[in-house]
Amino acid sequence: MTGADVRAAAAAMTAVLLPAAGRDWTVRAGDLDWSCWTTTAHVAHDLAGYAGQVAGRPTDGYLPFDLRVHPDAPPARVLTVATATAGMLAALVDTADPDDRGWHWGPCDPGGFAAMGVAEILLHTHDVTRGLDVPWSPPAGLCAGVVRRLFPDAPAGAPAPVLLWLTGRSPLGDRPRRTSWTWRAALD
Repeated sequence: MTGADVRAAAAAMTAVLLPAAGRDWTVRAGDLDWSCWTTTAHVAHDLAGYAGQVAGRPTDGYLPFDLRVHPDAPPARVLTVATATAGMLAALVDTADPDDRGWHWGPCDPGGFAAMGVAEILLHTHDVTRGLDVPWSPPAGLCAGVVRRLFPDAPAGAPAPVLLWLTGRSPLGDRPRRTSWTWRAALD
């Protein structure tokens, strides 16, 4: 996946969530224990972390820095922070050498960090829209890219429902909802 995918996911997030910025974002985000506000700040945090890994290329762990979103920021501003960190990740992915490696439970290429960034955006946007009671489904093309890169043993099927099943958010046909899961971003 590329920076264009990260930007597209961020645009999809903003398009569906910004019109709902005036709602109560203290409600739970879907089945998560986090509020909609906290979940969106988490997306920004993870995207900044992934950008740091791409830029710093550490080989043994995450860089010791953290993103803090001011707790009094209204939802629209938290979305702006998430979009900004998506732009940072996208720019770094696009300018990195494809052979560069950062750490995510092993060596991970820039495309893997892009896929994780897209996954964070899509999955947590899904969580937030559920919490805010806003109808939305993650874009199929972006979901297909995430599934292909992070879940090599995924079952066949429509990309959005498969991704939601893979990450424990819903059942898939006769397959019950998963209670544990992990993606594989590190390269073998």
